[in-house]
Amino acid sequence: MTEKTLDIKIDRLRRAPFCSEFILADAKDADMGFGIAAPGPDYRGNGRHAFRSLAEFREQMREIVRQGLVDIMLMSASSSELLTIEERLFDGSSVTPAVRANDSTDIWLGMSGEYSRQPSLPFRTATIDQIQSGRGRCEDADRTRGADLGLYSITPNNDTRLDRESLEHYREFRLEAEAKRFRHFLEVFAPNAPASHTSASAKPLEPGRFINDTIARTLAGVPRAARPLFLKMPYFGPRSMEALFHYDPTLIIGILGGSSGTTHDAFHLLADAKRHGARAALFGRRINYAEDQLAFIAHLRAIADDQLAAEEAVRSYHAELVKRGVPPLRSLSEDLQLTATYDA
Repeated sequence: MTEKTLDIKIDRLRRAPFCSEFILADAKDADMGFGIAAPGPDYRGNGRHAFRSLAEFREQMREIVRQGLVDIMLMSASSSELLTIEERLFDGSSVTPAVRANDSTDIWLGMSGEYSRQPSLPFRTATIDQIQSGRGRCEDADRTRGADLGLYSITPNNDTRLDRESLEHYREFRLEAEAKRFRHFLEVFAPNAPASHTSASAKPLEPGRFINDTIARTLAGVPRAARPLFLKMPYFGPRSMEALFHYDPTLIIGILGGSSGTTHDAFHLLADAKRHGARAALFGRRINYAEDQLAFIAHLRAIADDQLAAEEAVRSYHAELVKRGVPPLRSLSEDLQLTATYDA
């Protein structure tokens, strides 16, 4: 079995939290939230279908795993069953397969419904047994057939009843995961429908500080055997990232890649987050919506490994698109713009 780069990097980061190792993941689990829009836009321009098919979505996963530049491929349980269990795609790969282990209601997006505007409620479609073996009930010997790593997400909303329920479900998951030797990383989203303050003198909710406090409080009661390998959270800017990293440098902090913006926005996000304490990044839509996903990932990897600066990477990426004969979505001058803003 090929050694996984994730395991190597986790070990190094635990021993030396200030080292420059960086974990990069492709989040191809969108079919658990976005419905038929999950495979991303079809840029072939035939006009019949706006989005690629599920089969094309999974073929892109195969190509990215074979490229070997990401450390983790995050999938739905059904995609992992095909690629991890049936095809054995990851057996000779340095890439670690992972599965979204819960699908709380705030990720129910797609082109219909308004679930994301309502406060998040905990929910799990896939079970740990199914992720590990493809079956609802499995023997211990079968647990190594599938993925041994999952993403669990929570969305605190500053509501004691709802947030307590969310954390109770997370506790149940942790206990089951520990018993079944299933590793996980924890995603903490910003509030999607925060409770309003009743007092006129109450301070407005600061998402960055609120999420930092939620993470610190939640993990304080979790022993080492049940703790997440690393975190995934929005990047609220240098001040929030530095505060969490200063609080506990042994926490491996990861950022999510966001949903839109220029290529420079994406590359700058990665570089800036690493500069201020992040040691992991999970890009989903940014990769999936790129003109050339393999070229985009290659440049993310170069930035993560301190081989290219963000602006330099944008120019290099556009040069690579020209070389491959791929039309860019924006001109180079447009793609060099920074449109995202964070706190100081």
